[in-house]
Amino acid sequence: MAVVDDRSRSVSADASPIMSSPSLPRRDFLRLLAATFAAPSFDWDSMPHAARRPHPITGEFDAIIIGSGLGGLSCAAAFARQGFKPLVVEQHDKPGGYATAFNRPGGFRFDVSLHSTSVGERDGIANLINGFPEISGPEFLLHPTLFRAIYPDHDLQVAQKDLPGFVASLIRLFPEEQEGISGLFDDMAGLGKDIRRLSEARGQVDMTRFPVDFPNLARLYTKTWGDMVSARIREPKLRALLSSQWGYYGLPPSRLSCFYYALPFLGYLMGGGYYPKGRSQDISDAFVRFIEAHGGQVLLNTAATGILMKGEAAVGVATTQGEFTSKVVVSNADAHQTFLRLLPELELTRSYVARWKDYSVSLSCFQVFLGLNEEIVQRSGITDSEIFLETTYDPDEAYGCMLNADVERVGLGVSLYDNISSSYSPAGKNTVNILALQGFGPWEKFEKDYRAGNKSAYRKEKERMAGILIDRVEDRLLPGLSKAIVVKEIGTPLTNMRYTGHHRGAIYGWDQTVNNSGNTRVGHATPVKNLYLAGAWSRPGHGYGAVIPSGLECFGEIMREWK
Repeated sequence: MAVVDDRSRSVSADASPIMSSPSLPRRDFLRLLAATFAAPSFDWDSMPHAARRPHPITGEFDAIIIGSGLGGLSCAAAFARQGFKPLVVEQHDKPGGYATAFNRPGGFRFDVSLHSTSVGERDGIANLINGFPEISGPEFLLHPTLFRAIYPDHDLQVAQKDLPGFVASLIRLFPEEQEGISGLFDDMAGLGKDIRRLSEARGQVDMTRFPVDFPNLARLYTKTWGDMVSARIREPKLRALLSSQWGYYGLPPSRLSCFYYALPFLGYLMGGGYYPKGRSQDISDAFVRFIEAHGGQVLLNTAATGILMKGEAAVGVATTQGEFTSKVVVSNADAHQTFLRLLPELELTRSYVARWKDYSVSLSCFQVFLGLNEEIVQRSGITDSEIFLETTYDPDEAYGCMLNADVERVGLGVSLYDNISSSYSPAGKNTVNILALQGFGPWEKFEKDYRAGNKSAYRKEKERMAGILIDRVEDRLLPGLSKAIVVKEIGTPLTNMRYTGHHRGAIYGWDQTVNNSGNTRVGHATPVKNLYLAGAWSRPGHGYGAVIPSGLECFGEIMREWK
């Protein structure tokens, strides 16, 4: 099958020296490697604190954050926590970016994006948003199983918080691969251990002993997840089972940084997967309450129209509600929007933008939100809540189907939220979400008419695709699904682009390739003085568990500058 790859390749100009210079002397290579993971841990007590002061909405703020995705809200909450005066401007009528929910007739409330996330526990209750011990509003529920992946001839059901059980189940399925399976999980655990130790060392490392003291990191740093698995596992079907969650990260194992799969995957297996009791909107709303309770402001229905400049420094933001000035500006918006629309053309940003504007942009997605007038989930006997329906054991083939929006063959994610909480849907009803990752290419032909409000051809195509996906789920998972539908909403890559402004409807920012992942990813500071980035387009990357730390990291970087 021909693959229409609508995404650009990463350009070598922004590659890390570690990645792009195989001839680099060994000592310099190791020194760069140590520096990459030597970032200090976040410490509230070390951060400056301003005297909190009451204020109305005026034109002057300590920080203005463009966009209220979780990375922006996290950054704003950090400013507010320390007594500074942040302003968040958001074009939508609700905060959260992808972490939002919407209502439809019949009592249905649909989550825009969240399926499963990790969360911390406090006094035995899963309600701790990492980095913000004072925020306790959202309560999280454990999925009944971590996930279930149904392949052509394997049905993998993964229990919560049972890493030994998962390893044992794989060994039962593939006894000839026992040594490789054990070795791979040892590699993952060792990689996490090496990174923790190196971070704690804060760069104070004996470079002559680096390969001895940090063996997993030295061996795996330049590897993809596919490289890491293939080094241990021979059987292609087992490789696929071990990579079942690659869709969470938007790239097949052959292109995905090993760090961005191995560490979260191991974390999920050990710590479990959760879902907020009141949907992802609860997380965003809790941040807004915290920001406003600590003296900050969040303005909805307020689009940024430009970043105000004085010389080579950002000094504020122009919005549809007027102009506001600040000491720093943090963009939680798409980097393309930030530098190619909100900023004037600047000589000092030209080379910076040239380095990343051709980076491969992540996949988008196609979603079908269904409200059912029957409890067919319970009737089906299925107890899982996060299910992957796969058609192939070849991730690269699956990725090609995604790029081409081949809805007949693409793998699907099906979320059955009523199996997490019996009160999720109105009594006697069910909520079902069907998700297929997609490239933007197949939707480009509709973009001009879509923006102009001429959507007849677009609507016909999205209804066609939705019908195929519904039929597939009905056939393989939920008999009687189509007849029970009373509410149906469809989201496409153009929908994502419209509501978030993300370039090509991307849901993960830039791809997590080897040379744009971890601390080699585009950072928070920019060539424009006082302008920073936070969120999926910056370090450490996408996902609920990454964008909240991204906002904290960005705040910490600004504080170190202010000190």
